[in-house]
Amino acid sequence: MKNILAATAAAPALLSLPAHAERADSLKQAVIDFNNADMDEVTQTRILTGNVVVTRGTLLLKSERALVKETPEGYLHVTLIAAPGKVATFRQKRDGGPDLWMEGQAERIEYDERSEIVKLFSKANVRQLENGRLTNEIDGPFISYDNRKEVASVRNDASGESKAGGGRGTLIIAPRRVAPAAAAAPAAPAPAPTPSAAAAGKQ
Repeated sequence: MKNILAATAAAPALLSLPAHAERADSLKQAVIDFNNADMDEVTQTRILTGNVVVTRGTLLLKSERALVKETPEGYLHVTLIAAPGKVATFRQKRDGGPDLWMEGQAERIEYDERSEIVKLFSKANVRQLENGRLTNEIDGPFISYDNRKEVASVRNDASGESKAGGGRGTLIIAPRRVAPAAAAAPAAPAPAPTPSAAAAGKQ
């Protein structure tokens, strides 16, 4: 990936990622597809398994297994658990433009709609896209992304804590500046007159 700055950090990192989630998503119905389900309507808890897909507005969550809880106010708390060797994924449109997106993946993802915080555990990756182009990307053992405060916290252990000898994170920042247009080439000098043309001019 040429012309991209990559920075690694073993220590905790607090990285600014300005991107609010689509505000209208929480006011739309949640549609959940799955193969099997065990539901407790008293506690508003649903355990879903088998190619689980959660859609709410522009928010899209996918995993092999999901625990979905709903508060009395109607906020969702979703825990996604990937199949062995796989990752769970999320994708959501960001406010501020027609084609701005946030997406990520990890072995486990916790999404809290009330606080607008996404936590990614183990093999975590979060990306920002603008008009289909990568603008920021973070890899790490653990990432917590706060939509309201517009910050991401990266820790070197999948537990969410920083530990001596833990893993490392990577930050990729795509260039925002456009290369200046090439300077106009100077005009080519006029060709020298041919001998016959020079002679004709002396007549």
